[in-house]
Amino acid sequence: MALARWLCLILALLSGLAVSGFPRNPSRLLGKRSLPEGAVDGIEVYSTKVNCKVTSRFAHNVVTTRAVNHANTAKEVSFDVELPKTAFITNFTLTIDGVTYPGNVKEKEVAKKQYEKAVSQGKTAGLVKASGRKLEKFTVSVNVAAGSKVTFELTYEELLKRHKGKYEMYLKVQPKQLVKHFEITVDIFEPQGISTLDAEASFITNDLLGSALTKSFSGKKGHVSFKPSLDQQRSCPTCTDSLLKGDFIITYDVNRESPANVQIVNGYFVHFFAPQGLPVVPKSVVFVIDVSGSMHGRKMEQTKDALLKILEDVKQDDYLNFILFSGDVTTWKDSLVPATPENIQEARKFVMDIHDRGMTNINDALLRGISMLNKAREEHTVPERSTSIIIMLTDGDANVGESRPKKIQENVRNAIGGKFPLYNLGFGNNLNYNFLENMALENHGLARRIYEDSDASLQLQGFYEEVANPLLTGVEAEYPQNAILDLTQNSYQHFYDGSEIVVAGRLADKDMNSFKAAVKGHGAINDLTFTEEVDMKEMEKALQEWDYIFGDYIERLWAYLTIEQLLEKRKNAWGEEKENLTAQALELSLKYHFVTPLTSMVVTKPEDNENQMAIANKPGEASYQVPKTPYYYVDGDPHFIIQIPEKDDAICFNIDEDPGTVLRLIQDPVTGLTVNGQIIGEKRGSSDSQNRRTYFGKLGIASAQMDFRIEVTPENITLWNGDSLSTFSWLDTVMVTQDGLSVMINRKKSMVVSFGDGVAFVVVLHQVWKKEPAHHDFLGFYVVDSRGMSAQTHGLLGQFFHPFDFQVSDVHPGSDPTKPDATMVVKNHQLTVTRGSQKDYRKDISVGRNVACWFVHNNGQGLIDGIHRDYVVPNLF
Repeated sequence: MALARWLCLILALLSGLAVSGFPRNPSRLLGKRSLPEGAVDGIEVYSTKVNCKVTSRFAHNVVTTRAVNHANTAKEVSFDVELPKTAFITNFTLTIDGVTYPGNVKEKEVAKKQYEKAVSQGKTAGLVKASGRKLEKFTVSVNVAAGSKVTFELTYEELLKRHKGKYEMYLKVQPKQLVKHFEITVDIFEPQGISTLDAEASFITNDLLGSALTKSFSGKKGHVSFKPSLDQQRSCPTCTDSLLKGDFIITYDVNRESPANVQIVNGYFVHFFAPQGLPVVPKSVVFVIDVSGSMHGRKMEQTKDALLKILEDVKQDDYLNFILFSGDVTTWKDSLVPATPENIQEARKFVMDIHDRGMTNINDALLRGISMLNKAREEHTVPERSTSIIIMLTDGDANVGESRPKKIQENVRNAIGGKFPLYNLGFGNNLNYNFLENMALENHGLARRIYEDSDASLQLQGFYEEVANPLLTGVEAEYPQNAILDLTQNSYQHFYDGSEIVVAGRLADKDMNSFKAAVKGHGAINDLTFTEEVDMKEMEKALQEWDYIFGDYIERLWAYLTIEQLLEKRKNAWGEEKENLTAQALELSLKYHFVTPLTSMVVTKPEDNENQMAIANKPGEASYQVPKTPYYYVDGDPHFIIQIPEKDDAICFNIDEDPGTVLRLIQDPVTGLTVNGQIIGEKRGSSDSQNRRTYFGKLGIASAQMDFRIEVTPENITLWNGDSLSTFSWLDTVMVTQDGLSVMINRKKSMVVSFGDGVAFVVVLHQVWKKEPAHHDFLGFYVVDSRGMSAQTHGLLGQFFHPFDFQVSDVHPGSDPTKPDATMVVKNHQLTVTRGSQKDYRKDISVGRNVACWFVHNNGQGLIDGIHRDYVVPNLF
């Protein structure tokens, strides 16, 4: 059962229009024209409207943003939208001066070939790949001529899941400027009747919210409208920047006079099932907890905090145990024990004493837990009418005992034998999430990523609350024989309190007089059967009052649910079965115009009189943490440059220090990785010390856990593996690999160092003309993958691996007419910054690629933590 909890996708954009670049001379470009209030760099977003229609939990959403270019020159305008990960985009159009350019959904491979053809012809193209905790990003840019208007319209759909007794609409509001017409409208139609409806915003006071927000519900209809005026959008009475930045959340539920509800429209039916008031089925739960070395520090503390809180909520009828695994496996008790007050108190002491140690033995830990649950059932030491659950938390990949993912999956599948669900919680990013997800799905459970943030313990508690109260086990939905075609999943191991089972299908005979649906399940006390019978003529009459909704919603709901379930089954299928599942999901995705992992939406757009393309893809879970073009690097004089993916922008700074100084670039106390760099100067000293040029002439990369060190100079690369030493020249082309480590030298160009699947560095060799009178050969250092670095990583580069924000305002001409100055607010400091660019030499070490950035003066003061001298260390290792 999917447990993602979103109702109406309403987008992060709101209005998400971003203007790329700043004019070199704003006053010249804009002339003396009076710009509307809120316009940024000549672009005015004058309207942003989000319209959402929800019919029987199926949400159809349209986001429309309109802008005009008041500048005297063409401007590139970007439409950036964040929408829930469970949504499928169904349409996108852009309209420029009355001409509409539509989007077309195509098979991913077909779209990819079109994209590659466009790139080969020198045309710009965009790919949507970024995906975060709950949202994924849709971005498309277009060149807008002076005086022209542009309209962006994005449509997306989603089946809303019930979570803890409510459906939730989550709106990420971030207009980035004042918007004259800003409006969110949500219309909800529920045939069962609406029982509760509420709305709240994290970014606005209740007083202001009260005057900008209207909400009402009566009978089957509910309505929410949020229309802040320009004055209500201001961050202060005289400000021109917007305070609309945060979460806008709508929650609702429906009347449940009957535990089930069946609706039939145009030959398709949907069956909602959510009984209330049943006694909770006792459960036996085994927590399998990773205590390997990588859990050290905050992860371990957050896990313990969550387990202590969970112990407060365990019911006296439940049974439990804890299994800890590192290189070996230990248990709290030899067998499951009842959750008596005495045992809970003893369990609290055990949890508080947990500490990290050693490696990661997932296979043996899971098999121990499964065996314990099986034995308790076989020996009748737990109630006959109870259920079993196993919950595993890990932050890494198996590296002790059986470490092959496929073999672990096979062992676990055989041991569980379909008798109970496995839930896998993946802590952080440095793990094989696909493995955890596949193993959970084939054992009737699910995987959930626990994000390494301050609320990690709340994420863990929240997951447990979802599965803490099973009301039924062995749930089966049954329908008249030979009456149904193309049925979605209709059997579930558990029904949990606060959730909902949804089954949809197609009727074989549209002219039948009545339709009967039954749901059977095992309760805490007895077996139960819930029956719902629909009179087709009565249903037809009821349809007449629903004329304002989109009439094919049940058919689209069925298609959405079918595609979602086919894609889940496909993850664990092989050979012909996988091909069949893929073909079915692809056919439905194309027929119903859904952007799924098998399709892309191609948007042909005008740009300098050439057709250009943007391709919208559905990003996968594994791709969410990697920005489109990630870069954190130091090269040149030495210039540090930091990408801010959320801003689609970068910040840069220099460090001016004496030759011989060693600087700490990266230090991660959890993984044991460090990178330091030593500065060299010119061949001959400069009389003007302020214009002295310095570079990195030596780099030291070390892994304390692996007892491995690499020293890189412009002449040689030296590797120490313990006491063993190997030396290579930059004239070599060679790859060195060992467990979890790869070093690849690309002759006279670059070197790639990879630690596992989540850390990768590139060192670029810069060679100058040998008779050059002033400069030495030097090195550039690039971080191309930092997913595997912990939240405690620091250093001149490492401190920026974690998300942070900045705001730029008051762009004005600087001392150099080609480089405007601006005011930046970052880390509670207000700085004067200058627009400039630095070179990225990863792809072309001779010419490089210009990267625009905001330059922070005075050795990065105000941007970096502390002062730059704090990062000086005594030696390379």
